[in-house]
Amino acid sequence: MPEIIPLGWFHTAMGIIALFSGGFTLARFKEISLQTRSGQIYLATTLMTAGTALAIFQHGVFGPGHGLAVMTLAALAVGTVAAAMKPFGKLSRHVQAVSYSATLLFHSVPAVTDGLLRLPVGDPVLTSIEDPVLKTCYLGLLALFLVGVSLQLRWIQRQSA
Repeated sequence: MPEIIPLGWFHTAMGIIALFSGGFTLARFKEISLQTRSGQIYLATTLMTAGTALAIFQHGVFGPGHGLAVMTLAALAVGTVAAAMKPFGKLSRHVQAVSYSATLLFHSVPAVTDGLLRLPVGDPVLTSIEDPVLKTCYLGLLALFLVGVSLQLRWIQRQSA
């Protein structure tokens, strides 16, 4: 793996803050929202993480990380529009929840990838992006996302009733 540049360190720090604040927000409030301080921190650091990801080119070309950054920015935009303008009517809160939770999934993919390919320093767990362990991890993250979103939507539905 290439060395981390200063922008990469900032990106990593913002990503770590985002992951922790997003996890805390979901555990405490059951949804990510601009209505809570931890939700605001999560959304701001997610925006910074996605923005800086677009400026990092490890291999000189637009790569999968950039694609995740674009998807993150799109999900942030959809979630924020759903929260602020309610264009989906009664489903706007549901769209917001799915969109903001998707950003957490999009954070988790590179976090797991970089973590397994970089740590422990000098003797990382994995040595190749092609390792099948990564695909298993991605499948686990997707399953966790689907279960989490299902529980969130059920909770939101109960709140509305």
